[in-house]
Amino acid sequence: MTDSSTGSAPAKSFDRIAKTYDATRDGDARGRAVAALVVPHLVPGPVLEIGVGTGAVAAALAGAGHPALGVDISTEMLRQAEQRLGARVVRGDARALPYARGAVPNVLCAHVLHLVGDMDTAVAEAARVLAPGGRLVAVHGETYADPPADVTGAMAPLAPLRERPDTVEGLARAAKAAGLRTVTQYALGPNERGFSPEDFAGAIEGRQYPYLWDVPESVWHELVDPVVGALRALPAPARPRPLQWWSPLSVFAKGG
Repeated sequence: MTDSSTGSAPAKSFDRIAKTYDATRDGDARGRAVAALVVPHLVPGPVLEIGVGTGAVAAALAGAGHPALGVDISTEMLRQAEQRLGARVVRGDARALPYARGAVPNVLCAHVLHLVGDMDTAVAEAARVLAPGGRLVAVHGETYADPPADVTGAMAPLAPLRERPDTVEGLARAAKAAGLRTVTQYALGPNERGFSPEDFAGAIEGRQYPYLWDVPESVWHELVDPVVGALRALPAPARPRPLQWWSPLSVFAKGG
């Protein structure tokens, strides 16, 4: 289920993969890793995480001395976040945050701005709830890999489905329009992990990636099925390939 009260494109709800989310994305270990990258850019005080998900990142931030609040559109993800954060999480849309103007000194968006349906409105809402001198920290969903691997080549036809608005330039533009000042933008990484062609083929068939959730069946058969076949046709499809990728990080300030 998604909220569309803002009149923009529907936001992506992770209800369908909530029960497997932590298991497929490293759970608390991922939370600690993201928090470690974010903490140096925060000002003292609480953090509101937009798209808090299962609460792994927010819990790690709290452990690092930044009391964390969270908002998410997915009821099922919030059930798990409540186990980590209790009543500090609420259901809400990033495009209409249930918080007062100037309510928090920090806002975090980690791999979420490409999913909210209207990034510009979400950034404007983040700016609204920031206190003067506050920080918006965003880890982009728009990642890039270097060097390309055979898996990357096989998946290249999916690029039109994976286009995301939260490029470095796009996010800087949205932040400026919302009255925020760019503090820094740089690439996090490289992140390294082994994925086999079969891993990717299975994940695609299971529609684990949000960009595949709403693909029409006609497009699936024409575009996606051939990619699954190409992955499984690669040499040694069960052998993990060492992949490296980078995720841009952007930090913006309100005032000053």
